[in-house]
Amino acid sequence: MLPLMPSRDPWIRTGLRGINPMDYDAAMTTLRNIHIFSYRALCAGAVGIVLCWSGHLHAEFECGTGMEIVTPDPLLPISGGIGPSNPAWQKKGELTVRALVLKNESTSVVFVTGDFLGFPAVLGNKVRAMVQGIPPENILISASHTHSAPDMYGFPDGAGGFAIDLRYAEIVMKKMAIAIEKAQKSSRPARLKVSHQPIAERIAFNYYAPDLYDRRCSVLQTIDSEGLPIATLVNYAIHPEVLGPRSGYVSADLIWPMTEYIESRAGGLALFVNGALGGMVTADVRDPASDKPIQTWDECTRIGELLASESLRILLDAPILHNPTIQCFHKDVTFPVESEGMQQIMKYSPLQYAPDGDTSQVTTRLNYIHLGPARILTIPGEALPNIGFYLKRKMPTAFPFLFGLTNDAFGYILSETDFLSFDRYSYITRTSLGEKTATLYIESVQEWFR
Repeated sequence: MLPLMPSRDPWIRTGLRGINPMDYDAAMTTLRNIHIFSYRALCAGAVGIVLCWSGHLHAEFECGTGMEIVTPDPLLPISGGIGPSNPAWQKKGELTVRALVLKNESTSVVFVTGDFLGFPAVLGNKVRAMVQGIPPENILISASHTHSAPDMYGFPDGAGGFAIDLRYAEIVMKKMAIAIEKAQKSSRPARLKVSHQPIAERIAFNYYAPDLYDRRCSVLQTIDSEGLPIATLVNYAIHPEVLGPRSGYVSADLIWPMTEYIESRAGGLALFVNGALGGMVTADVRDPASDKPIQTWDECTRIGELLASESLRILLDAPILHNPTIQCFHKDVTFPVESEGMQQIMKYSPLQYAPDGDTSQVTTRLNYIHLGPARILTIPGEALPNIGFYLKRKMPTAFPFLFGLTNDAFGYILSETDFLSFDRYSYITRTSLGEKTATLYIESVQEWFR
């Protein structure tokens, strides 16, 4: 494990020699200039390698971004999982919804993120219905999985009601559609950079088995004609629960300082999409001296900024891709629902997950995106890290992205051999759809890998 580093030091630590890491202002100014210069030099062909991934060179690649703040005013109770929400009396940062549109002459896709525990398809489909000009199956909606935001599932509140505020949910859906519209209107010519590399320790760890997590981070960045970032999307597996649902804070947790860091240093809009975070890949809040958890806003900032700086670092040497191809595949898959808890939510939630009354199964949409040399696969829940490793190994690319909690959020996804195995897995077994979910999911997506 790496020692605790000074705040904002890791990019300096890993990026360049000859800079005094304690001279923060000078270091960041120098790095900012070199970072921008590296983009421009690559664009000019002075250094690095420029790759073209397009069968139609005249089909110019474009991107656009949009963001809306969705922090409730007045504040609402916050949810960390099934059951009643907890009161909140202050906020840290803002809750946001963010949209990134990528397009060429034949295909448009949208990546949408929201700072919530989950964002089920019953809400996502209403957002898609508000959007013009983009096929609904090309709109991917993800939840960051913060444990400090209002409920979007419709969990029972323990008092005969439900935790969700339906008026607030309507506001969020409308603002998601507005963010997408802003992204469409701001679309302009762009180029692409992608990277997939291990990043620093002390960001995430597996609470159940500390070393069993994926240290690799996938990052995509779009840049303009001057080499300056338009958008940076970070895809990494971690539970944003430094503060947690009993802190009294409404917050995006570590995701807010992550996006603020990237936007202030690199520019453009920053987005976060979670990965295979299940069972139980969480933020590494362990005190190096005592091993006790540190659940403060300062710790949120440390982890968020370290994730941000490492994401920018692994992009530094990434080649620039001109006119990358875009292909968007989708399919609808039906999973059996064996969990009584999940069936109860489907039956009684005001969101009407099962309008026909059938709670024995659920159908959701999966997506597989070709973006230049990168491949992006959606997961409708929290897959365990061993499933994430398997999927990345099978995906035919050096740049795999796993978009967890995307298009739906069906609890944990664990293999048949893990289901009802260790006592430690009893909770994630109860809060999964059932024993066959992972098997059916893998069978459904493997044909895309051939």
